Amino acid sequence: MFRYIVRRLLWMIPVLFFISVITFSLAHAVPGGPFDREKALPAEIIANLNKYYGLDQPVWKQYVKYMSDILLRFDFGPVYSSRSRRVNDIFRDHLPISAQLGVLAMLIALGIGIPLGILAALKQNSFWDYLGMAVAIFGVSVPGIVLGPLLILIFALTLKWFPVAGWGTPAKMVLPSIALGMRESAIIARLTRASMLQVIREDYIRTARAKGLTERAVMIRHALKNAFIPVATILGPMFAVLVTGTFVIEQIFAIPGMGKYFITSITNRDYPVVMGTILLYAVFLVIANLAVDITYAFLDPRIRYT
Repeated sequence: MFRYIVRRLLWMIPVLFFISVITFSLAHAVPGGPFDREKALPAEIIANLNKYYGLDQPVWKQYVKYMSDILLRFDFGPVYSSRSRRVNDIFRDHLPISAQLGVLAMLIALGIGIPLGILAALKQNSFWDYLGMAVAIFGVSVPGIVLGPLLILIFALTLKWFPVAGWGTPAKMVLPSIALGMRESAIIARLTRASMLQVIREDYIRTARAKGLTERAVMIRHALKNAFIPVATILGPMFAVLVTGTFVIEQIFAIPGMGKYFITSITNRDYPVVMGTILLYAVFLVIANLAVDITYAFLDPRIRYT
């Protein structure tokens, strides 16, 4: 297992290198530049800005300098739209907030989705099955841009149980976490139900029941572990998306997270922010997928890594 983890971590280096090359090339291939405005700046000012930030050099030299700064100094570069800030400042100030929101949303998704899917599978074609799948369909069908304002209208403006927006106190975290985690809980519930229905019809489940094990022991020891493998597969990418920020929910609830930088950095052609946010997402995605692969070995004893 240790050798497998080390090998996967080493493979992360060429993966991130490939992603950085593609991202850097595509960002610079977009027409226009970071200093283009509706009211065009004088050519002399644009030339001075390009020279100040090194944008007058060939693209390959810009890439080498950018990656050198990351590897040698862990410096992700300046923010072109604000000369007083750097990309590291954005990560320091806004990433922890997005991470808190993402972790809370993931906990809500797991806390609702897994029990709902298990109950729907064990009570197939019953009231609980129909209720669970109705909730799941609602969660998948209603986007966050609709669910967020709906939660604000009901629980903040009408019932006045929670604040309308903001972040930092437990009361302010409830509504955005639910709005973000509801869709993911629906996906987990549907997948858990389908996986459980397949597993509980397997021969080894009938054998466990024939040996006299209680239904609870059969479900927990034998069915649930194997049924959770497909669910664990989607948790890696899901976790990476949630933790690195979601633009819609953060905008609706006025949360100062990373979400808006994924969007505005592209429209502003702010190359260092584009590179930094995408590399950050890639690191989270690779590590999350590695954690999922390691989880497989604990869920299924037949899986061994060498």
